[in-house]
Amino acid sequence: MSSAKFETLKNGELLHFSVGALIEKDGKFLLIDRNLHPFGFACVAGHVDEGESPEVALEREVREECGLIVESAKLVVEEEVTQKNKCTYGVEQHKWFVFSCTVSGDLKTNEREVKSSGWYTPTEIKELKVEPVWKYWLQKLAII
Repeated sequence: MSSAKFETLKNGELLHFSVGALIEKDGKFLLIDRNLHPFGFACVAGHVDEGESPEVALEREVREECGLIVESAKLVVEEEVTQKNKCTYGVEQHKWFVFSCTVSGDLKTNEREVKSSGWYTPTEIKELKVEPVWKYWLQKLAII
């Protein structure tokens, strides 16, 4: 396992790189209920490893967390955000790459990382305890 990708900002804070996958099928979005910090419902996401492109990290995270293969991916958001809940590396500043993806294969979640997974309509998502950064993305993209 390689180490996570970081950069040091001018103010001395660390910037961490993260990817996320918006996977939609028949008007529903694939969400996972995370077993690991940060807790809550979220789209499939994870950290970019050192020497890894966001696209490769996306493919790896989707495969690791839900057993699916990314067939195509379109970047829909590239933005730096401050997350109130520090990530597992203790970093608040993240540069996010959020992709809209088409996938193939059978959904098989990684039980170590994922409590449950499911396909949810935007209305159903509004009723879930969504991880804060994903609530931000889903609102920004006018999904919820």
